[in-house]
Amino acid sequence: MSETLRFFFRLHAREAQLPLLCTSTSRVPPRCPQPGLAAKAPMEMGSRSTGKFYRIPEGKGPHTVGCTDLMTGDAVEGSFLRLYYPCDATDNEEAAWIPDKEYYQGLSDFLNMYRVVGERLFQYYVGSVTCPAKSNAAFKPGEKYPLLVFSHGLGAFRTIYSAICIEMASQGFIVAAVEHRDESASATYYCKKKSVSEPEESTSNMEKEWIYYRKLKTGEEERCWRHKQVQQRVQECTKALDLILKINSGEKVTNVLNSNFDWSSLKGSVDDSRIAVMGHSFGGATVIESLSKETRFRCGISLDPWMLPVGDDVYQKSVQQPLLIINSEKFQWASNILKMNKLISNDTNKKMITIKGTVHQSFPDFTFVSGDMIGRFFKLKGDIDPNEAIDISNHASLAFLQKHLSLNKDFDKWDSLVDGIGPNVIPGTNIDLPATEPE
Repeated sequence: MSETLRFFFRLHAREAQLPLLCTSTSRVPPRCPQPGLAAKAPMEMGSRSTGKFYRIPEGKGPHTVGCTDLMTGDAVEGSFLRLYYPCDATDNEEAAWIPDKEYYQGLSDFLNMYRVVGERLFQYYVGSVTCPAKSNAAFKPGEKYPLLVFSHGLGAFRTIYSAICIEMASQGFIVAAVEHRDESASATYYCKKKSVSEPEESTSNMEKEWIYYRKLKTGEEERCWRHKQVQQRVQECTKALDLILKINSGEKVTNVLNSNFDWSSLKGSVDDSRIAVMGHSFGGATVIESLSKETRFRCGISLDPWMLPVGDDVYQKSVQQPLLIINSEKFQWASNILKMNKLISNDTNKKMITIKGTVHQSFPDFTFVSGDMIGRFFKLKGDIDPNEAIDISNHASLAFLQKHLSLNKDFDKWDSLVDGIGPNVIPGTNIDLPATEPE
């Protein structure tokens, strides 16, 4: 993915007459996916004044969607998440898609670009992008909503899967999109107290401490490092679950981000018997590890999972909860699929499907905010329309969640998708597999 984006920004640097200086031209190995990075080409190649604009799709469910950010604690061990939820009708503005310039810097590092150039390009092409959720809108009370914890991919962060999270919230879920601090996000931060020697430029006594993506060190064994990271990711998903359930019980929490959202309005609104976990790529591996360690997750949905970080113990003791794996057509390879088969074999509550015409980037928001020409050329879009692809994924997910969370909804109309039956979907995989997994 990083090589793809480097070419993407070289192209636009020429268009914008900006020099693009990359610190490295090394190609990322195909077994190391780079999920969730998002940028916007607000127009197709050509004139800036006449180009077509692109937008993240709105939720299609009956609920208007709000979102707000929550951070607890003044150390890296605290929780950080974006919450998507059903909200009351509101005139609130839409939330920022990439809320801080430091995320541009982190993306630049991840893509081996000089920060000054990357930040300028990201600001130009992405700075005005919003996600179609109302920022800090009032929560819609009156029923108990199931809870979905979402884990992002490598090099991404909490806001980059807003199309999926917003759709789930519009259909009546509360979604906690975790921002991981295991150095797998391109950038993240925590808030710490200012030292007494620092000048007080504002009324806040907190400052942001940024954490950027850590690349593999020379000679470092990737599987060992990624497995260590996924263990921290599981802990962060569990902490997010604990935090939301504390709020649900009426316990007061301090949000160090000082938003005007009323967290007490969530009291009694989360159905603590209906909790699931979902994620993409590295986040897909996080789903599998989380299911093996946290029984409060009643089921999980793993989107195009990268199986390298998953520990051997997970296969040995297996995952007991239902699991749905939704793969893209173009991303998978035999050894990755064989590990999935090992995990789901002989269990009717575990399903794998493949969406035809899709690529790895068919799940993050990036696929919606790049034009057709650029998106297809740089594999940010597949052969299928991105809106149709995400609809298939979301509908299969909703049908699966209805069954295994015992929801009283009409999502069962999409049950056939869970079995890989329907337009542009197949059961299992499109990959030709050897008889046994290679050593």
